[in-house]
Amino acid sequence: MRMLISFAALFLSVVLMQLSTGGVAPLDALSGITLDFSTQQIGFLGSAHFFGFFIGCWWAPRLMGSVGHSRAFAAFTAAGAIGLISHMLVVDPIAWAVMRVASGICVAGCYTIIEAWLQAKVTNETRGRAMGTYRIVDMGGQLVAQSLISVLEPASYVSYNILAIICCASLLPLTLTTVRQPETPAAPRLRPKLGLEISPLATAAVVVAALSSATFRMVGPLYGEQVGLRLDQIAWFLSAFILGGALAQYPAGWLADKFDRRKVMIWLSVAAILCCVITALVDTMHPTGVLLTAFFFGATSFPIYSVAAAHANDFATSEQRVELSAALMFYFAIGAIAAPFVASSLIEWYGPQAMFLMIASAHGLLIFFSMLRMLARPTLALRTRYVWAPRTSFTIGRLTKTDREAGEGQ
Repeated sequence: MRMLISFAALFLSVVLMQLSTGGVAPLDALSGITLDFSTQQIGFLGSAHFFGFFIGCWWAPRLMGSVGHSRAFAAFTAAGAIGLISHMLVVDPIAWAVMRVASGICVAGCYTIIEAWLQAKVTNETRGRAMGTYRIVDMGGQLVAQSLISVLEPASYVSYNILAIICCASLLPLTLTTVRQPETPAAPRLRPKLGLEISPLATAAVVVAALSSATFRMVGPLYGEQVGLRLDQIAWFLSAFILGGALAQYPAGWLADKFDRRKVMIWLSVAAILCCVITALVDTMHPTGVLLTAFFFGATSFPIYSVAAAHANDFATSEQRVELSAALMFYFAIGAIAAPFVASSLIEWYGPQAMFLMIASAHGLLIFFSMLRMLARPTLALRTRYVWAPRTSFTIGRLTKTDREAGEGQ
């Protein structure tokens, strides 16, 4: 309980940040539809968000070193709030894309600072509880954020202003806490080549995970609108995806620790393809059926990133793991930047089902590549413990590093 109280300010900032920045993606998609943006333009907004996310991941550790945690957090939050408020001042898809770059920088920067703060304050004894609480808080914020679009009117200044107010409110817990801010940690080196050297399969898997997650979260509202879902149903549609992914983490982790992780990834991809094909081939599906397919798609695609990260860490040394985490996040960001624009283009050309056929094709390629890698290299008898790896910043590896090393000694 004392640990939770000491981190209360951090966790409250996480919830408020998720509510504001997590709600802008579906609101932008629905606002774009209302304002007659093209499908490609709406998808480009999602790609712009992840471009900003990549910039924020790279820039945040350096800014922390210059001005400290609290000031850096304030700067990134201000960038996000400015991007939110500016939406209805300049109604143009290119201008909105620039604003979404600002929101992406805000998300990555704020999460990097929060995770660096957590890393400096936790001990080996409290790390597991702190990470577990952090994940629950983060996923809970994501779930509530998706439901906001059922009460926020699209293309409304009031709606964006509400999100901006929540974003500004996330400043208060962290900047007013009496807990002394930690010393600035050294920024991990970003070595993308390290991921390819240690595990080509894990690298490919995180790209596919990015394609699935970014497409669904950024372009999913477009699909929901085109198949006839109401605003509240689109909110449940997005929430079902996140809920399915969260609930699947424990069973996926148990399977990944018990069996060959590559086989687990293969069967997760097979199940994801099945969900995609059912969704794409059934022309008229009851809203309940759409929600169920979203739930099972989240359950089958969401854990792939963590399984891939665990597989890569099996072949990494203790000294490599922080940089490996950053390398995998780099490839996730690259996949997430491209996916929304490509998916929205396919929807515009071939209809809403094309989004799921694209995702199914990517998982099919992952299955094929996994089989090739199983022939090229055997699995290890002594493996690291599965850790649910959030895709929030390049520094997340610092928080999970000790847990993985503890797993090696078992």
